[in-house]
Amino acid sequence: MIEIFTATHSNRLDRLLASHLNISRNQIEKLIREGLVSVNETETLKTSLKIEAGDTIAYTFKEAEKKEPQKIDFDVEVLYEDEYFMVVNKPSGLVVHYAPSVKEPTLVDWLIHYGVSLSTIAGEERHGIVHRIDKETTGALVVAKTNEVHEKLSLQLRDKSMGRYYLALIDCPLKENVIVEKPIGRHPTHRLKMDVVENGKTAKTAFAKIAQSTQDTELIGTKLYTGRTHQIRVHLNSIGRHILGDGLYGFKSKKDTIPRVYLHAYLLYLIHPITGKKMEFTAPLFDDMREYIVNYFDQGTLYEKVDPAFFDSYFSSF
Repeated sequence: MIEIFTATHSNRLDRLLASHLNISRNQIEKLIREGLVSVNETETLKTSLKIEAGDTIAYTFKEAEKKEPQKIDFDVEVLYEDEYFMVVNKPSGLVVHYAPSVKEPTLVDWLIHYGVSLSTIAGEERHGIVHRIDKETTGALVVAKTNEVHEKLSLQLRDKSMGRYYLALIDCPLKENVIVEKPIGRHPTHRLKMDVVENGKTAKTAFAKIAQSTQDTELIGTKLYTGRTHQIRVHLNSIGRHILGDGLYGFKSKKDTIPRVYLHAYLLYLIHPITGKKMEFTAPLFDDMREYIVNYFDQGTLYEKVDPAFFDSYFSSF
C-alpha cells in the first residue's frame, strides 16, 4: 500500500521521512535505497535529496522475506514478557545471531519458533535483539517485540539508561576495585581475538571485588559503560586477570575442568519503553557456575553480597 504526504517545510528527504515515520534514519536510508520512495511522482535513491515545502512524498513498505528457522530442540528461560518486549536468560553455547560460520540453531531461530519476528520497513526481517552476549556467556538479554520498542530500547542502550551488571569468576584476585578505560579493536595477528589497541574504539569497564574462594580465585562484579566485543575479557587480560574457562584470553586449566567462560549477565536495568517505569531483572546463575561457587566459596555472607538490591553499591564510588 502506497502512503503519501506533503512536506510542510524544506529539509533532506531522509530527515523528513524519519520525522514523519518516527523511526531511525538508518531504516529510512534502506527504504530509499530499495527504491520504495518517490518525490513528486519520481522515484529517487538519493537520501540527501533536498525537499521543498509543498513537495509530495510517497513511500511503501516491502513484505519481509522470512528466514527458514532450524529445528529447535532446546528452550530458553523467559524472565519477563509483555506485549512490548521480553527478557531471557541466555544459556552457554547458544549463539545469538546467525552467521555463515554458525551451523547450529541460534537464539534467533528460537525466537522465530517462539513467534517473535520484527519486519523492518525496508523488507528485512530482524528479531528484536537489542544487545548481544557472547556464545559462552550466559545471562539477561532483551528482545523487543515491535520496531518502535526496538528503537526506543536501542536509544536507552546508547544513552546509558539501560545497563547490565555481570558476575565473573577470575583466576587471580584483584588488588582493589578498579576502572579500566582502554581502547579496544581487532587483535593485530589473531582474527578471533580483540585487544587493547592504540586506535581502537573507546571502552570503559568497572570491576569490583565480591568474594575470594578457597582456590585463590575470585568472584567479581563488573559494569559496562560501553559495549565492545569481548570487552570484559579484554580489559581483564590487560590487567593480568582472566575469567575461568576463558582459554582464548589466557586462562589455563586441566582439560574439561572448567568447560566454558564463567561470565554471567546477572542484573539488567532499563526504563519500560511505553510506560516509562524503571525496571530491573535478575538472571539466575546456571548450574555449572553456581556449583563452582557453592563448592569453593564461603556461603555464609555470599547471598548478601550478590543480593540485587545491594549490588549497585559496589559501583557507587566509581
